[in-house]
Amino acid sequence: MDAKNYVEGVLEDVKRRNPGEVEFYNAVDEVLHSLIPVLEKKPELIEAAILDRIVEPERMIYFRVPWMDDSGKVHVNRGFRVQFNGAIGPYKGGLRFHPTVNQSIIKFLGFEQIFKNSLTGLPMGGGKGGCDFDPKGKSDAEVMRFCQAFMSELYKHIGTDVDVPAGDIGVGAREIGYMYGMYRKLSNSSSQGILTGKPLTFGGSLGRTPATGYGLIYFINEMLKDKGTSLKDKTVAVSGSGNVAIYAIEKAQQFGAKVVTCSDSGGYIYDEEGIDLAIVKQLKEVEARRIKDYLQFRPKAKYVEGSTNVWEIPCDVALPCATQNEIDKASAEKLIQNGVKFVAEGANMPSTLDAVAAFQKAGIYFGPAKACNAGGVACSGLEMTQNAMRLSWTFEEVDEKLQVIMKNIFAASKSAAKEIGDDDNLLAGANIAGFLKVADAMMKQGII
Repeated sequence: MDAKNYVEGVLEDVKRRNPGEVEFYNAVDEVLHSLIPVLEKKPELIEAAILDRIVEPERMIYFRVPWMDDSGKVHVNRGFRVQFNGAIGPYKGGLRFHPTVNQSIIKFLGFEQIFKNSLTGLPMGGGKGGCDFDPKGKSDAEVMRFCQAFMSELYKHIGTDVDVPAGDIGVGAREIGYMYGMYRKLSNSSSQGILTGKPLTFGGSLGRTPATGYGLIYFINEMLKDKGTSLKDKTVAVSGSGNVAIYAIEKAQQFGAKVVTCSDSGGYIYDEEGIDLAIVKQLKEVEARRIKDYLQFRPKAKYVEGSTNVWEIPCDVALPCATQNEIDKASAEKLIQNGVKFVAEGANMPSTLDAVAAFQKAGIYFGPAKACNAGGVACSGLEMTQNAMRLSWTFEEVDEKLQVIMKNIFAASKSAAKEIGDDDNLLAGANIAGFLKVADAMMKQGII
């Protein structure tokens, strides 16, 4: 069987066996098509059915999460953990608490995590998890009770050498702390390495909070250097106003960029003079307010309803840092018309497949999420190392290691793209570089 027919056959099986799981199917589609040149050179991977195996999770855990709110009412949510591929190390990936969470989204994120973790160079397999619980509007006591109920099932399936969850959307240091406390009680173990993203007082790592945003900027820096330029004086559009967006803005500004936008689920702000990050941090990290309140402090700025409209703003560099599928084909075409030259993904697959195709057709230098936003999981891996060694590194030590990892990810992605004769196709390059390491490990471990 030739490589193209093999890939198409696997994709047909994925669609048939996972009906309605659009997010998962799209993630698999994007990766598998880029692997055709590799499979042509390595037919032994086809013979070993490596793709058939890599698209099927090693384990999918689904469980009920009953909990009680402050008024005494009982609620029931759905919890998930996918342990997708552990060929190169323990499963590693975040937990997402958001109403949109379902099996398809968890599998899509877990599949992406396989290759993202591989690219970091650290020994981490791919996993992901979460629940359709919404922590917004809940009291601390309600969040605590929910996290304890969630961990009362999850703890049976994780371990420092098995599966090490972290945070994601809706899961910060507060939630990690509550889950760690319940894990410690149920397991009679104080193993700090069981979760990452912990508060500093019990095993957390300096530099973890800004790691994804900083890592994104370190990666885009390499993209710009590759084209003989830099972030200095570039106009940058950023979506989102969570950790990734805030710290991407911070680091971009440190490198001399002019960041003019950020957003939340309601809409976006456009500040022609440049985003005042101190105000955004106060609104989002301290007061938990909406981004439109930025205008109370910067009345010359503009607020526009509809978060995806942020891509109407002319910019040199676009950094989608909010959520999946926030840039569709129409948004991509608007960015292209307005002169964007570089796009790097801070969120998980924020560009649809049609949007990515539009960027590539227009010659936009595009950095895919699995490479660009790997800084968060890379720092989680560094937290695991510190926990195992019973050490705590300085912020500067962690940040230095993060910069090296992100530079290496760019170099590996660029090198793999050159190998297939498509130098600027970092999407294919990242997929190939991440895949080859995992595939080699799977081949050497036999049919398991």
